[in-house]
Amino acid sequence: MIIACPACNGLNRLPQDKPALDAHCGKCKQSLFRGEPLELTSINFSAHANKAELPLVVDFWASWCGPCQSFAPVFSQAARELEPQFRFGKINTEQQQSLAAQFSIRSIPTLMLFKQGKVVAQQAGALPKQAFYQWLSNYK
Repeated sequence: MIIACPACNGLNRLPQDKPALDAHCGKCKQSLFRGEPLELTSINFSAHANKAELPLVVDFWASWCGPCQSFAPVFSQAARELEPQFRFGKINTEQQQSLAAQFSIRSIPTLMLFKQGKVVAQQAGALPKQAFYQWLSNYK
């Protein structure tokens, strides 16, 4: 499986027989899994969404959005508990307007699940933890 490094965005091949949580980047030597959402930008988005083979869960959010703020701890907890099954990333729609426009984000928070560059699921609005985990379980 191809994994993008959260530190340098370099692509790494992760052998099936190697424990994912012990994996480190061949380029920068940082851990490939940190248990926290990545801050995605127009610079690193493609490496994680298009080139990596790990499913990417993206939270499109804004700092002024109350539901976004209340959902943030649930999203962070999911990153701690569900990596390396999924990679979790957040896109600040105020700072990354081109990415928000590219995916026609009209309301926030909006959740999208990417697999090898394709949006395979989308959810508008914040979800309680149990509902969020259930939504994700459909796409393992």
